[in-house]
Amino acid sequence: MQQQKTGTARAALGAATVMLALTVWGRGAALALAGALVGPLPALYTALDCLRGSDDPQPAGSAPADPSPDGGDAAGSAPAADPTAIERYLVPLQTDAERPADAGAVIETFYGQGSGEQYIPCAAGTIKNNTSVPAADVAAEAGQPLPFAVELNSPDPQVLIMHTHATECYRMSEGLWYPAGDGARTTDRASNMCAVGRVIADTLNAAGIHTLHDETLNDYPSYTGSYAASRAVVQQYLAQYPSIKVVVDVHRDAIEDGAGARKAPVTEIGGRKAAQVMLICGCDNGSTVSLPNWRQNLRFAAAWQSAMESAYPGLTRPVLFSYRFYNQDLTTGSLLLEVGTHGNNLNEALYAGQLAARALAGLLRGSAGG
Repeated sequence: MQQQKTGTARAALGAATVMLALTVWGRGAALALAGALVGPLPALYTALDCLRGSDDPQPAGSAPADPSPDGGDAAGSAPAADPTAIERYLVPLQTDAERPADAGAVIETFYGQGSGEQYIPCAAGTIKNNTSVPAADVAAEAGQPLPFAVELNSPDPQVLIMHTHATECYRMSEGLWYPAGDGARTTDRASNMCAVGRVIADTLNAAGIHTLHDETLNDYPSYTGSYAASRAVVQQYLAQYPSIKVVVDVHRDAIEDGAGARKAPVTEIGGRKAAQVMLICGCDNGSTVSLPNWRQNLRFAAAWQSAMESAYPGLTRPVLFSYRFYNQDLTTGSLLLEVGTHGNNLNEALYAGQLAARALAGLLRGSAGG
């Protein structure tokens, strides 16, 4: 399996630069120099992993074993900079001065929680019920506790973040436009779904929830069979790390109007635009979709959405509860997370991923009694 294999020769040069400079200037200055010489830091971290000689899945970030309440170390030094501050991840976007004459249009929109028979209240959010399961049964299941509990600061992985459609990506423009012919897919892990997954995994690790992030491009070179490919990846992780309780398959949606304008679901949180997110939970239909764990997954979906919406009102679209499979039979904590659409820009998606992960960290820490 592939995990964070990006940057190749440039990353190797950066890693060598880091290792040499570390002995002279220290970590921060060394990484800054290497980044200036060869490119983005994620590639440098990848190359350093390669130099360690490990092909095993590694956590996307590390959490302090015993963080002090104020963020400083045990000796009482000044609080360290937030290792998951969103500014660390944001990328430069194209300005309107770079807009092509034939650019397509983007329309910002906001999706509320919905109302009516199809929408079932679930604490701070709602569940859109596209199944024949009675609303009362859905509501009752959504009110049940999580079917699992994570172990905080564990040496064993608790969460896996992965991507069936890893090459899905976002617009790279500040303005509400996208280049004509843009297929909204790329193999560049710095700008496709892997970039969002990296933020999610880093945030969970920083919260003391041991998380692995797989960056296999399961939809490349062939989109057909991507779910079979990702299933094999997840099964390999579960066999190697039976401690994993949660598997989140991170995607982005695609919504257009009749004229071809791309819709970007956005909300503003903390003075910054974030893409809206949506959880998808599958349901067993007794024939073509076999999901014996659907009730447990639904509890997880309801709890996570409520945690997100309580902490960051407007971040979520209703949970989509439908006859989908998405390999959600593999654990009792398997969900698909849609982060924005191809109309959102990458920075909106990165920020949304961080917020979703912070809410998930709070939920999982609560399940562990932390």
